[in-house]
Formats: sequence, C-alpha cells, structure tokens
Amino acid sequence: MFFSEASQLLEPGYMPLETGYYRLSNGQLHVAILTSMHRCKGEMIDWWFGHLADTDTFRMWHPDSHISLEWDEHYRPGQYIGASQIVEGEFGGLATGARIHYHDPSEFLDITKLANADVSAAICANVYDLEKVPRGRFIHLVRDTESGCEMRSRFWLFRASEADAMILMKHGMEFMRRLGVFLPDLYDSENANYKTRVTG
Repeated sequence: MFFSEASQLLEPGYMPLETGYYRLSNGQLHVAILTSMHRCKGEMIDWWFGHLADTDTFRMWHPDSHISLEWDEHYRPGQYIGASQIVEGEFGGLATGARIHYHDPSEFLDITKLANADVSAAICANVYDLEKVPRGRFIHLVRDTESGCEMRSRFWLFRASEADAMILMKHGMEFMRRLGVFLPDLYDSENANYKTRVTG
C-alpha cells in the first residue's frame, strides 16, 4: 500500500496483509502491524501520546530499547499534534535518534472517510533524522472492540533495508503489546487523580 492509498484503512474489515512488510515499487518499505489491546480504548491511546511527556514515561513503553525523549517548544501536556519529539533508542544493537513530528489526521487521511469510519483514534506523524532529513511516516489507527481495541499500524520507510523493516516490525509488536498491558491502569489512575484535584 502506497501512502497515497492510506485512506483505504478507513474501510471496514481488514487488508490482505495486517502484519508483515514488503518493498513498494517506489523503493519504500511498507510495514504493517496489527495489535490487540485488551481493556484499552482509543481515547486511552490518544491520551497516551499526549502525556508521553519525558524519558521516564518513554522508557515505560520499552525499557530495553527506549533511551530518551524530549519535546520541542510546541508541545503542551495532552496536546501533541503540531509538536515534535526528539527520541533516542537502541534497535538491532545500534543506537539511533529521530525527530517525530505529529500531524492532524486530516493531513494524512480523507477527512470525510475518517469522520464516518469505525476509528476511535488516529495518530499520524512524519519521521526525520536528527538533521531533519525525512526518513518515513506512520499512521496508528485504533478501532474499539468489545474486549478493548485493536491498533492497526502502518509505516512507510523511505531509505531502509529489509533488515530495518524486520527490526521495526518486531519492535512495534513489542512496545504496543506492552502498552496494552499497563495503559488501562495508568489511564484510570491518572484520570482519577485529575478528578480528585479538580473536585477537591
């Protein structure tokens, strides 16, 4: 699937490939990951990205690979769209850094289809290296289910090898599964604390 075809993900059902990777005719690598997340809902996923505030929180997500995170001046707690994360991680035994700039979903997807789709959260970003050279982009689409939700992640890698795609797929499967374990309790706890502070 080319990035220009990403709005097909808003249609009901599933694509022929939901977890895997392949090289497109334009040379980019396309990586797909489907993750079931028990007890999670789309609003929790959106909340997580808005409150992924610092290195400590970032390392909760994947303590073996995530090293550091900081935001640029456009970030406000709970408001990540329009802001950029500067992250460092270790993948395949190599440390690497990236700048992740978050966009409004309407910049990546057909807004009419999105409004009518069975989607409870959509997280969209362009990815750059630390010198701001484009490296790729991604979309996380969340659909709520009776037992929680499912996240359908898609990555488009501009200059990468099949080995890079495999590492990203493995890492994505690991950190989204981990998020699904701790996020429901974290979300409930943090929002209960907020309500207590507001109501006294």
